[in-house]
Amino acid sequence: EVQLVESGGDLVQPGGSLRLSCAASGFTFSTAAMSWVRQAPGKGPEWVSAISSGGEWKTYADLAKGRFTISRDNAKNTLYLQMTFLRPEDTAVYYCAKDSPKVRQGVKDDSWGQGTQVTVSS
Repeated sequence: EVQLVESGGDLVQPGGSLRLSCAASGFTFSTAAMSWVRQAPGKGPEWVSAISSGGEWKTYADLAKGRFTISRDNAKNTLYLQMTFLRPEDTAVYYCAKDSPKVRQGVKDDSWGQGTQVTVSS
């Protein structure tokens, strides 16, 4: 089964940076487009970014443009999200997922894993 394990979340001050990682297994990672999705306290899931299987294309929600960079290392079956200029409103649990229309709509399922907590606060 698809298994995704997010890591790298932390407490960071506004304006700070953080790199999240997602270790993937249970499917052929190198042929799968991937996404990052986040869920802020009391809110539904919000799609953040996606990347094609080989990294040829990347796309970002407005919230991420100019601040976040999605990347992947297929040799390591790992997806990354480099976040810079973090804001308090970026506080959320961040999940990775295989990219799909449902993921773009923020429809969560158990394959997203536990996520990793990012807290942006002074």
